[in-house]
Amino acid sequence: MPVFWQVWVMLLVLGNMMLPFFFLENPESWVILAGILVSMFVMMTLFSTFGFVRLLGLGHSPWLITVPWLWYQWSRMDTGNPFYHWLLAVLVLNSISLVIDAVDVVRYCKGERQPTVSTGHHCF
Repeated sequence: MPVFWQVWVMLLVLGNMMLPFFFLENPESWVILAGILVSMFVMMTLFSTFGFVRLLGLGHSPWLITVPWLWYQWSRMDTGNPFYHWLLAVLVLNSISLVIDAVDVVRYCKGERQPTVSTGHHCF
């Protein structure tokens, strides 16, 4: 996987899977964690069936519901606290990711079915 995409995935993991644990007193953190768990299950299922193809973008489909709700919640919050800034960062990352995923799924449906990452080589 190219370095850019490795960094992108690391940012998504950091924002969606690690930092929510610092804000568990907020329901939005729980929604993000639940969304990531559902996404991981869908992606693992897709990966085991199709491999590392553009169709994996469907794994982020739970965000089609949660991201608009999170944007609404964010718009009603007090500014200036760490939770507000973290949630903004997650929303920007996840919104961009949804666009990338939509493009990938459309490309897959139009016939681009080859693996996007070689699974024969290891990063180690």
